[in-house]
Amino acid sequence: MAVSSLPLDQQVVLVTGGARGLGAHLTRAFLDQGARVVVNYYQSREAAEALVKEAPQRVLAVQADVREAEAVQALFEQARVHFDAPITTVVNNALPEFTFNGDARPDADALDWAHLQQQLEGVNRGALNTIQAALAGMREQGGGRIINVGTNLFQNPVVPYHDYTAGKAALLSLTRTLSNDLGPDNIAVNMISGGLLRTTDASSATPEAVFDLIAQNTPLRRVTTPAEFADAALFFASPWARAVTGQNLIVDGGLVKG
Repeated sequence: MAVSSLPLDQQVVLVTGGARGLGAHLTRAFLDQGARVVVNYYQSREAAEALVKEAPQRVLAVQADVREAEAVQALFEQARVHFDAPITTVVNNALPEFTFNGDARPDADALDWAHLQQQLEGVNRGALNTIQAALAGMREQGGGRIINVGTNLFQNPVVPYHDYTAGKAALLSLTRTLSNDLGPDNIAVNMISGGLLRTTDASSATPEAVFDLIAQNTPLRRVTTPAEFADAALFFASPWARAVTGQNLIVDGGLVKG
């Protein structure tokens, strides 16, 4: 059976930035389905170790800066030895050294290339490193899944995070071109784009009035949760999505129409 048809409880899943925030929800979603999960973290050692304690036989926590290709390659090698199997699904969630800083974010006058470069390094180089490191193992297994975490902000920039949205928009382009390139290897590449989630580290300081405004303007009349976002990742990694690639699924209750 090709890996693209493997049930989740037979998979080895890498979640970058998987120790806290949305990443922790993604990690737990895969664990709940019986998967083995490699929790990549950059600085959140305690949170990663706490996840290991939740499922010590099925969680491996590995520190690595996804911007460094050698560190990422070492992570894949460590995971293969630990689980005696290659990584079958990669979830690119990490945002190294970036915080959602509300009104302190750079506006049009203050934005400089360093802000965009930081995002390109973290979002795009990070994803490129994990995808390239995954290819040998996925080809060996007959296929694999790449799931990139995007945002609905570049379609609906209600909060103008210029640098963050530029990096994610470039990641969508990479998602689509890689899906064409890797399709013959039975490797599917997709993106999941959310908006404001109730609640993660990124949205913890969001005023209640903002949550209310989003809910009022969303067809489902509520703010999407991290668990609901993670459900989409389970779909893309599962046998149910075996014919889906190059897609951007917006998971925000219908606020933004893709």
